[in-house]
Amino acid sequence: MSTLAIHVQLSGFETVEQALARLDPFQGEHLLESLARLIQQSVRERLIAGGPAPDGSAWAPNLEGRRPILHRSGALARSIDYAVSGMQAIVGSGLIYAAIHQFGGIIRAKTSEFLSFRIGNRHVLARQVTMPARPYIGLSGEDRAELVQAAAAYLRSLFP
Repeated sequence: MSTLAIHVQLSGFETVEQALARLDPFQGEHLLESLARLIQQSVRERLIAGGPAPDGSAWAPNLEGRRPILHRSGALARSIDYAVSGMQAIVGSGLIYAAIHQFGGIIRAKTSEFLSFRIGNRHVLARQVTMPARPYIGLSGEDRAELVQAAAAYLRSLFP
């Protein structure tokens, strides 16, 4: 099984960083848990809505012309999870096809000469398919602002 995780490091928040340094490990993990939950929810909403990518760009359309592109069964959105350990939070998916959607790439037949699939009512045989990247994990400007507000509120509650 493949795991997809994007590393995001925020900097330029010296006051917040100084306050974080004063937290004990339990308080730090509690804060990271809250922030990871916010990121998880944002990613799920992005998948259900059909984009856009975290940088605001539109996802490449799929050949069926169907929207939302990455939310046919809902499995990818449901698979978005997080883990917090120490002062690190990881948000991602364990689904085997999660990375190809995030980064794009080429899919080739492994056990036969051709891939076989349907596009609408048409049956297609292809030696390979190029999947465009449709980034869904990452932080938009709005996500960043929400995380900073949540962190600041948490730190204010600890250090009045």
